[in-house]
Amino acid sequence: MHVVFFVLLATSLTRFVQRHAEEPRAPWVIGLAVVLAVLYAIDTVLTDEAPRGASPSHGRGSWPPAPRLIRLGAVVATWAVLVVGAPSFAWVAVPLFYAALRALPPVAAYLLVAFLTLLVVSAQLALAPRFSLDLVVGPVAVATLATAVFAHMRRQAARQRALIDDLVGTRRELAATERREGVLAERQRLSMEIHDTLAQGLSSQQMLLQAALRTWDADPAKAREHVRTATSVTEHNLAEARRFVHDLAPADLARGGGLEAALRTLAARESDAGLSVRVHIDGDDDRDRDGDGGGRAVPLPDRAQSALLRIAQGALANVREHSGATATALTLTRLDDQVVLDVADNGRGFDPAAVTDAPSGERGHGIRAMRARVRQLGGTLTIESTPGEGAVLTATVPVAPHTEETPR
Repeated sequence: MHVVFFVLLATSLTRFVQRHAEEPRAPWVIGLAVVLAVLYAIDTVLTDEAPRGASPSHGRGSWPPAPRLIRLGAVVATWAVLVVGAPSFAWVAVPLFYAALRALPPVAAYLLVAFLTLLVVSAQLALAPRFSLDLVVGPVAVATLATAVFAHMRRQAARQRALIDDLVGTRRELAATERREGVLAERQRLSMEIHDTLAQGLSSQQMLLQAALRTWDADPAKAREHVRTATSVTEHNLAEARRFVHDLAPADLARGGGLEAALRTLAARESDAGLSVRVHIDGDDDRDRDGDGGGRAVPLPDRAQSALLRIAQGALANVREHSGATATALTLTRLDDQVVLDVADNGRGFDPAAVTDAPSGERGHGIRAMRARVRQLGGTLTIESTPGEGAVLTATVPVAPHTEETPR
């Protein structure tokens, strides 16, 4: 519209100079045209450089600031005087329609557009040698079309602004929801980490020290053995606490050697006179027979290793506290697309259907935490047990299949 305004103004001025340059009114008409161009340019620059966030239309039904009204009034008044002296400048009114519609509330803008249209019709009739209906209908049609187009654009812009506001609000709500869910998930994860490390270690220490107290007088050697075992558990618990503070990674894994070495370390630590824990890595025997010296272990994702080690820790804690078992076997099997950890004991067994995932009392994270860990990795946890015949806990975690490199 700004470009159209200056093109129409220049065209009208050129036409006037070509036809009326010798007339006495020519100097002041040319001067008014220059003044009109300067006033419009100033209004355009000041309006377009308004502070960020300020809308040029100022919203429906609201009046613009006084300086903007004064500038618009000066432009319209100069143009009106110019049209009275030189009717050929009448069509410059079309860009002024949009200037009025942008700046003023709807009713005031429509009234100003009607006034400008009336001046255009009067100018056209003054230029024509005789009356013609199209000289009246043409300007009215143009003004009506311009107003309708602007009104439609304003409605579309309002809809778009409302849609953008809704999208921004929805995005903020979604981000807030994701943050809340992230906080809750992290809290649950931390509670499981604490349960599977510090809480279980403290529970083992308590049981060992209580056993030492019961046998202190009757069997000092056995009591001292319980105390030494409790000291070992305490050292491991301290390492877990330090690692927990550092990055929440299992201390046994942090020592290196992978999941297999961590399971063997766990089994050695949990074994004592009352409970024997053995570890079997499926495929070790085959690799030994092939002369590979243990072979090349397929690396597992860190999350899978950490989850399986925590499950083994939790399962052994349950075996020690609830099963009355004297022997437990940890079996790790690596298949093409999954890893399977089995924890089997020869304890008194139980009814798996009676086990609930809901926490109860102070110790409710065991089975629930294990299921949550394997579920986060897309795996499954199953428990097979019969009263009096021990129990087998199986955790299956899917992993990406391993592809051997082609020898060169």
